[in-house]
Amino acid sequence: MARIHITLQGKGGVGKSVVATVVAQYLASKGTRPLCVDIDPVNATFHGYQALDVQRLQIMEDDEINSRKFDALIELLASLSSAAVIDSGASSFVPLSHYLISNQVPSLLAEMGHELVVHTVITGGQALLDTVSGFAHLTSQFPKETIFVAWLNPYWGPIEHEGKGFEHMKAYIANRDRVSAIARIPQLKDETYGRDLGDMLQARLTFDEALALSSLTIMTRQRLKIIKGLLFNQLDHTAVI
Repeated sequence: MARIHITLQGKGGVGKSVVATVVAQYLASKGTRPLCVDIDPVNATFHGYQALDVQRLQIMEDDEINSRKFDALIELLASLSSAAVIDSGASSFVPLSHYLISNQVPSLLAEMGHELVVHTVITGGQALLDTVSGFAHLTSQFPKETIFVAWLNPYWGPIEHEGKGFEHMKAYIANRDRVSAIARIPQLKDETYGRDLGDMLQARLTFDEALALSSLTIMTRQRLKIIKGLLFNQLDHTAVI
């Protein structure tokens, strides 16, 4: 059995690629070298992580899913025995979601003995309602074979609406039975932790690569080590990863 992890969210710039890299690094730290694929048609951020050996696959053509190119992705996944991490783009959210559902891809993967795990990001600030709407769309439309992990990213602001946190919002309450886990990305906007993580992400470095760099100060590496621990400790308690 292989778990197929895919990021899906209709809003750009909310941290989908960060989630993909964290999941891939976490799996590798546990001895599972996942197949990593970037299918974002516009911003191939995940593909930039050389240490993760990310393949780039263009499945979009003229704002539509190219069936033959998508077939190639399924062929890659069919023979997997461990795991895959797939990063998708905001621009492909609607056609990709529709394609996965209408072609019964979650059921197909289940027949292969695989599990589809959808990672969707909810962020604060101006994108809050859009990302909550994206979450509701996914959890209400995808079939029961699909597993969901919700990632809360407070980088752009608190994840609150009318005084309610995510777990008290109507969209979550209506679909909470679909959510296997909630992961929280730490609030890191300060000039130490936030800047160190931002620099690492900008350079497309994994935690292990950054921690091995003697050019970074001892305290920079210490802060990155703490951030890695905060993220990985949460995933230790996420049974579907």
